[in-house]
Parts: sequence; C-alpha cells; structure tokens
Amino acid sequence: MSPALPASERLPLLDTVRGFALLGILIMNMPGFSTSFFIEADGSHFWKGELDRAAEQLRDALFSGKFNSMFSLLFGLGFTLQFQRMQALQPDGATALYLRRLIVLLAFGLLHVMVFWTGDVLHIYAVLGLVLVLVLRHASNRTLWILVVACLCWPALSGLLRLQLMTPEVVAMLTAKAKAWEASNNLAYGQGSFLDALREHAREFIDGYSNLWGLWGTFGFYVQMTTTMLLGVLAGRGRWPYRVAELMPQVRRLQWAALGLGLLCAATFTVIFELNRTPGPSPIKVLGSLAYTSSRVCLMVFYVLTLVRLMQLPAWQQRLAPVALAGRMPLTNYLMQTLICTTLFYGWGFGLWNRVGPAACLLLALVIFFAVQVPWSRWWLSRHAQGPLEALWARLTYGRHGRPAAAVRAAGRRGTRADILGGFR
Repeated sequence: MSPALPASERLPLLDTVRGFALLGILIMNMPGFSTSFFIEADGSHFWKGELDRAAEQLRDALFSGKFNSMFSLLFGLGFTLQFQRMQALQPDGATALYLRRLIVLLAFGLLHVMVFWTGDVLHIYAVLGLVLVLVLRHASNRTLWILVVACLCWPALSGLLRLQLMTPEVVAMLTAKAKAWEASNNLAYGQGSFLDALREHAREFIDGYSNLWGLWGTFGFYVQMTTTMLLGVLAGRGRWPYRVAELMPQVRRLQWAALGLGLLCAATFTVIFELNRTPGPSPIKVLGSLAYTSSRVCLMVFYVLTLVRLMQLPAWQQRLAPVALAGRMPLTNYLMQTLICTTLFYGWGFGLWNRVGPAACLLLALVIFFAVQVPWSRWWLSRHAQGPLEALWARLTYGRHGRPAAAVRAAGRRGTRADILGGFR
C-alpha cells in the first residue's frame, strides 16, 4: 500500500493490480472473518456439503496466499519507486520521512490486529519495510535474489525441523490448544460483545508472538511475505512498470510458464493436504508445503502479468477502470473489509458466525467488492483526491502538507537527518 499521488503521477496499471489484490484478499480472508482460524485443527471437515468443500478447495488453490503476496510485491515495488523519488527531492530527509511513514503504518496495523481483526497484515508490511530501509536498502540485486531463493527453501527446512521436533506428545498438545482457541473464539466472536472480541484479538496477537510454536508459524508467514516483497524491490529497481512495452516478449513467456507451474503446485498441495489431514508433520506434508509456497508465487505472477497484458488494450483499460478506482484507496478499502465483515459475522453485529459456508462466502465477497467497495471508491474519488485513510496516513507522515515533496523540502529546511528523526521518536 502506498500514499496517494495526484492522478497525473499515478500508474493505472499498479492501481488496477491493487484493486484485484483487494478483491483476492477479501475472498481469501472470508474464512477468518466468518469462522475461527483454528477450525479443523484436528483434521475434521467443518463444512460437510459437497458445494462448500469444492468452494473451499477452489479458494485455497487459486486465492489463498496469492493476493497478500501480490500486495507485498506492490509494497516492495512502491517502496523502491517512492524512496527514489523522495531521495531525488531531498536526500538528507528522505530516510527519516520514509521511516515515519512506516511507523504510522505500523500503528494502523497494531490497532487493526489488536482491536478489530487478528488476521491483519499491515503490521507485517511495516516491520518488513523497516528492514528494507534500515538493512537491505543498499543490498545488491544478487544479494536480494539469494534471499528470495532462501525464502523459497524455508518451507523445506522448516518441515524437516518439524519432523525432528514435533513428537506425538507435542502434536497432541498443539491440537488441544487449537481446539481451546476455537472454543474461545466461538464465544468471543460468535456470541460476545465488541469488548469481548477486542480482548480475544489481543490475546491471539500476543500468543502468536510470545511462544515458540506461535513464533515459528508467524516467522513462516513473514518469510512468505518477504519473498514477494523482495521481488517487488527488484522490479522497482529495474523500473519494470515503466518498461512494459520493452519487456512484453518476456512477459508473455513468463505468464504461461507461471500459470502451468502454479496450477501444478496448487493441485499438488490440495491433494496432499486433503489426503493427509491427521495433525502432525510428515514427509509428504513437507512436499505439500513446498508446493503451496511455489503456487503462491507462481499464480501471483500469472495474475499480475495477465493484468499487465490486458492493460495494454484500450478496451480492457476501460473495463478495468472501476477496479483501479478501488485500488487507489487500498488502505481504506482493506480496513473497510474488516468493518463490513466483522459487522456481518460477529456476535455484536448480525451474528452470522459459523453460519455461512465457503460457497456463500465466495459469493458474498464478490458482492461486497463490486456492489459496495467499487461504487464507494468511485463516489469518494469523484469528490476527493485520495481515500480518507490515505489522507490521514499522508497527514500523519508528512504533516499538514500531506505531500511528500513539500514535507521533504520542509524537513530539509528544519535541519539534519538526526533532527528530523528526533521529531517523531
């Protein structure tokens, strides 16, 4: 997600990709809004109907992990392009201002995850962004590619470690803990008040960062986001969005290769995990994890490159324009999805928790995006230059100007990098 730019400075392609990422994220997040993250921890099927089972497998194969990966790709790409622009305006103030921008995003994410919904990804993007600015900003492309390969190999290493460390006793303990969390979630989210849900979100967040097994899973998710974020940084360094026509032969070849490998890996992990639902690690599940990670990257690349090709055609530019409007307000629309869905599913709202299956959730996601978020984005942007939360983010980052250029110039007038950092520590 990135701060808003004037329409004349925006890239319609990137707004379109952000819009589709928002739709895909909503589809993949619907299970986390409507049921506990811990359902089926014992290997059982929560949804018994054939239509729901098919929708669940389709969602996991084609959407799960692909669209938060798309957003992390856009985050890395946006970081590179924005930071280059800020450095060109005022080298001495750019680092401090970008750090401030990330700190504001981290605050949004922590508020979201601890108060409204445990599945937040904003705080993860912010933490990884801090690593980009403070550690990897000057790393060579070769180093970044090595890190990408290492991230892709992590599921195999993690799986082999689990085979050694997760004894039957540990598996039984973790399964019992997951079932306890499921019961607690059902009470807090399905039947409780807003304050009950808030307390449960905070408990889940703290648990994910405060014990070995929780940290292990959390770290694995950070690795997955890092993979595509680094790919975004590499794309930004190569200025790929500005070189689409030049790169089109490679785009066509990579598009279909990514689709073929992505579908193969998606089918592989779907079959493996469906046939091996008993809790606990196994060698075949290590293969399934590798296939899942590979499918995330490959299908994400296919989706992005498909949009790249479609956006070269005037007719498709017109058809995709409404989606691009939603993509111009990514922070607002992402958080709006939480507001809408928790109101629908939680006990303090309409109380549909555990009552809407995967098939209906898939349809509901399409309705929310195309019947609510796209028209809302069109209406808002016809009256304002940027989304409401994008405007707040810009103001908190850049001050009353709400624009990077003016803020960087003001920072340069105020003093050194250390002076600027001192202003928001």
